[in-house]
Amino acid sequence: MRIFKYLLGIWAAIAVYTLFSFLAGPKGLAAYNYLLSEKEQQWNNIRDLGLLNEELERTRNNLIYDHDTLLVHARQMGYGHENERFIRIVGLSNTKPVPAEIGMVYFAQKPDFISDKSIKIAAFFIGFLFFAFFFMLELIDRRSKLP
Repeated sequence: MRIFKYLLGIWAAIAVYTLFSFLAGPKGLAAYNYLLSEKEQQWNNIRDLGLLNEELERTRNNLIYDHDTLLVHARQMGYGHENERFIRIVGLSNTKPVPAEIGMVYFAQKPDFISDKSIKIAAFFIGFLFFAFFFMLELIDRRSKLP
């Protein structure tokens, strides 16, 4: 029965290590949930890029196949036909088209977790506390039995 008291310290250390590793470790639930949210953000970014690609593809096709659209864009950029004249009014800003948005760069962050080394230290400390507690109880029990 005496050995059971000391084994309880080892079991407590194993239980703490297992619990912390499962919940907050590098491969635990917290890191897993964080990676799932990162995955969702990546899919949203891919969806947004797909929509942007469709819009740019439509604009490209309009510029290739629609002559009137090409003329409008050329005139916005300051080009004209051979026999056209341009009058520039001083004081007015030159209107330039807004460049097409090509998306944004999304950098994935590393998940936030407790390192395995820290979990091992905490588990060892808890196991040592259990061991010391039962050792002190045994010492107190021995002293109380002495005459």
